[in-house]
Amino acid sequence: MTVQSQSLPRARSGPFSESDPVVLVLTIGFILLFVGASIIDSSHVADLIGAGFAWTATYLGSFFQLLLLLTFFIAIGTALSRAGAARIGGLEKPEIGRFRWLSMIMCTLLAGGGVFFAAGEPVYHFVVTPPAFDTEAGSAAAVAPAMAQSFTHWGFLAWAVLGSLTALVLTRAHYGQGKPLQPRTLLYPVFGEKVIQGRLGGVIDAFCVIAVVAGTVGPIGFLATQMSFGLHELFGVEDGYGTQLTVLVVLAGVYMTSAMTGLHKGIQLLSRFNVILALVIAGVIFVFGPTLFLANTYTQSMGEYVTSFFVMATMTAETAPAWWMKWWTVFFFAWFIGYTPLMAVFVARISRGRTVREMVLAVAVLAPIATTIWFTLLGGSGIYHQLAGTFDLTEALNNFRFDVATLTVAQALPGGTWMAAAILLLTTIFVATTGDSMSYSIAMVGAGHDEPNPWIRVFWGGAMALMAAILLYMGAGQIDVLQQFIVLTAIPVSLIILPSLWTGPKAAMAMAREQGLV
Repeated sequence: MTVQSQSLPRARSGPFSESDPVVLVLTIGFILLFVGASIIDSSHVADLIGAGFAWTATYLGSFFQLLLLLTFFIAIGTALSRAGAARIGGLEKPEIGRFRWLSMIMCTLLAGGGVFFAAGEPVYHFVVTPPAFDTEAGSAAAVAPAMAQSFTHWGFLAWAVLGSLTALVLTRAHYGQGKPLQPRTLLYPVFGEKVIQGRLGGVIDAFCVIAVVAGTVGPIGFLATQMSFGLHELFGVEDGYGTQLTVLVVLAGVYMTSAMTGLHKGIQLLSRFNVILALVIAGVIFVFGPTLFLANTYTQSMGEYVTSFFVMATMTAETAPAWWMKWWTVFFFAWFIGYTPLMAVFVARISRGRTVREMVLAVAVLAPIATTIWFTLLGGSGIYHQLAGTFDLTEALNNFRFDVATLTVAQALPGGTWMAAAILLLTTIFVATTGDSMSYSIAMVGAGHDEPNPWIRVFWGGAMALMAAILLYMGAGQIDVLQQFIVLTAIPVSLIILPSLWTGPKAAMAMAREQGLV
């Protein structure tokens, strides 16, 4: 049964009739303000956000790290407890089949960013030794530490914060207590009905939507630049704004159509196709690439990841260069925190009928393992060819040219140009699945129920693509500035998700009691 919103009154008609006016005004206001200020004085906007980014990384980085650590271990403990057997939403049978469900999880959480960084980040840590290690950069001994550092950024901690404890709070409140499927509901166990009914709830939702808009426009814009560069290198297409705009139009058309058709059609179909394509590419790389090197690298790197887990996860600016912490660990962790509330909304929506244990382990364990395998196949292949002297990405990566790194590594894989084209297609669809799931989730937040108006889903998808197009017209640097802004949005969002450290396990236990399991 669909639970209707208990939020603010809506207008009587029109596509925006069910949207929370506070969320709508604040979010659209942010988009207009950011774009308008960038047009008027982009350098001032960049300086202002850059200063806030640096301050946040310095003074709140350790808080973000601790939040992710606690979330992971508490979530695993909850899943392994007797409460882990409780079924979400009271259904005996899941609404969505296992393969489709896992495909949607894999393609809609870290997908866009993970695919973008999978080839370049491990090679970067190979040529620039991470501060947690003292191995010689570019040597055989540097391979496992480089991969392990990438696993830290995209592994257990990153995935767990996105869809475990917070999703438990939402599933209990929404399916069990009839509360809206909105970020404000995360604070319902603490503040009660006033956070659901009052305007404060709209402000909370708006903060979370703004964080996701900032975090999603970045990958959309980066994809346009990456595709433009890739099409130029592979097929001679002009690398410029015209090509970038064409890519944005096609991408937006794909994910807006997918979001409009809903969870059980477009989003599922796109996710399944993407996972199948990724499995095919992974199989080709493993079988026809440096198989033994990749297998040994994964074994050694996973061992390094586990043994150096706490050293890497708790590294601070006191023991590592401040610039490194700011642009790597803190940046990624803040990015994931900013995504968390809407990711939790999406995971809660697709997981009805699953057990608490299934949901937590799928998100916090299985998905990270799949991510580390993918990073090993692409990034490990990049390290192999960097070590063998096939190419040298040191200069490109020191300039953070990950589009160059991805294409260079892809062309060195089995199949050459065809493999590079396949990976560009895969990256495009991964970003599209992020776009469709986020458009759907933002629309759910505004509506407060499970089936938001299709035109609202299209509106948010189009708004993010338009924002990316305007910022790219001004120069790719403004996309970078917007990415830095998500670190600032992580400040209020981290406070919104903080109570889930104790309300998440309580929600799971309450579901278990209601079902007679404890």
